[in-house]
Amino acid sequence: MPRSPLALAALATVAIPGLDAFDVRRPRDPGGDVDTAVVIDATRHRWIVRAPVTPAAGAALEAEVGLLELLATQVDAGALPFAVPRVAGFAHLPEGGRAVVHAELPGTPLRLETLRPGPGLAASLGRALAALHELPTSVVENAGLPAYDAEAYRQRRMAEVDEAARTGKVPVRVLRRWEAALENVAVWRFRPTVVHGDLTVENVLVADGGVSAVLGWGEAKVADPADDLAWLMVAAPHDAAESVMEAYQLRRTELLDPHLTERAYLAGELALARWLLYGVRSNDDEIVADAVQMLDDLDASAEDEDEASGEDDLGLVPASAPDRHAGGDVPRFSYRDTF
Repeated sequence: MPRSPLALAALATVAIPGLDAFDVRRPRDPGGDVDTAVVIDATRHRWIVRAPVTPAAGAALEAEVGLLELLATQVDAGALPFAVPRVAGFAHLPEGGRAVVHAELPGTPLRLETLRPGPGLAASLGRALAALHELPTSVVENAGLPAYDAEAYRQRRMAEVDEAARTGKVPVRVLRRWEAALENVAVWRFRPTVVHGDLTVENVLVADGGVSAVLGWGEAKVADPADDLAWLMVAAPHDAAESVMEAYQLRRTELLDPHLTERAYLAGELALARWLLYGVRSNDDEIVADAVQMLDDLDASAEDEDEASGEDDLGLVPASAPDRHAGGDVPRFSYRDTF
């Protein structure tokens, strides 16, 4: 059973001696394997308390805490232009593991539908992503989080596509597109970078026209930087996404990745395969049905583009994303469940 908000507030008072809890609320997107609450103290300061539900979630949370400590040093050194959570205290749980408490960071969740081209928020987002990808990979490696080279990551994606194909629920046209893209070895010659791995609108906070903070570091790894661009290619307005990419490329020192955008589009499509697999593994028929519908939408879009071009598109330039992902709508699945 999930912990009640009051139980989480009690943990916060243990983690931070002297904290006088005045109110407690559930966040809008609490997550599945970590109980989360927003605790408001008597001085109106807001605190986030997170308590793992399972041993695996506890181990992941501990790894994230280690990463956050290393990221904080990068923020202090000016390498990152946004804030990250800074742990203020811990509370040991009776069943093992620890609850973690940190101050709520300023800003509101990014609204992709309001993203506009030009030097404002879109450029700030591009610079923020570039700064993240410029971090030394040792930041993630020293936290004990996964690190992949380019070929290992391509093989990982191929294994996911093979598993999705065995469900019999991926349209043949879509499956052929993915296989062709993954077999094009030249596209997968990239330099692995630090990757957030779960960039969604809830995890990117904005204030004063720029990115103010980035949350949700539990899926960080050394991998393909295209993964962190996929959600923008899928959901942001096209002209705004171009401004993001322009600012991103200007900030990056790695200029020899001509297939970055193509892999980002592909990563957005492959997220549907992982959503399908998540539903199959968890025996959730509703998730499976949702994934199948989105895959069918993608197949229909691919068919329309094939007819318009007069040929089968087996390259890496993808079909348009399903309409439910356009205009800044948040997909019903979370990248934390798919990446």
